[in-house]
Amino acid sequence: MTDERNDNQTRREFLRNAAVIGAGIAAGGVLTAEAAELVNDADKASALSNNGPDAVSIALKINGKTQSLKVDPRASLLDVFREQLGLTGTKKGCDHGQCGACTILVDGQRINSCLTFAMMYQGKDITTIEGIGRGENLHALQQAFIERDGFQCGYCTPGQICSAIGMLNECKAGHASFVSPDIKEISSPKNLSVDEIKERMSGNLCRCGAYPGIVEAIKDVAGKIS
Repeated sequence: MTDERNDNQTRREFLRNAAVIGAGIAAGGVLTAEAAELVNDADKASALSNNGPDAVSIALKINGKTQSLKVDPRASLLDVFREQLGLTGTKKGCDHGQCGACTILVDGQRINSCLTFAMMYQGKDITTIEGIGRGENLHALQQAFIERDGFQCGYCTPGQICSAIGMLNECKAGHASFVSPDIKEISSPKNLSVDEIKERMSGNLCRCGAYPGIVEAIKDVAGKIS
């Protein structure tokens, strides 16, 4: 009898929640505060259930803060950011490491977060676009992207900015690229030509074609780095 009552209650709650959300959608697609909270709770429950029975406990240092999590061993960093931590600035584009929209920084180096398992990065210093700069405290590259119109829809922009920061770090470390005329002269981002910037950023695609602004923004910041 108790189980039947619980089942009936669960069914009633489901029908009530569906009605609340459905009413919001019917009213011009605008959810009420109650409906939005139900959707958010459902998303959180779904994210937790996706961990599966083989979930492992890990600790990740993300944007200067240690996060203790339970994750599926097969979960990518990208999915952990977006589905468990609410860090949705890092975008899922191709999910195959080909577009660069998911680029983040690990110990100052750029990687595609869609291609790497989260559990592999314990003890690393992970930075997403949320840790680069916000509000009035923008990173120099973020400000340059605004001034140079280095974006249109903005979907690829977080990955572009993280990749550009990583690329400038590589240049400061003396890493050559395929088009470097003389690897002995790669000692400062100030030496970067337009061709160098294009080649080094070729792993980040922009479907809007805002490449001229992106290159100019990076060139502006590179010229100020000693």
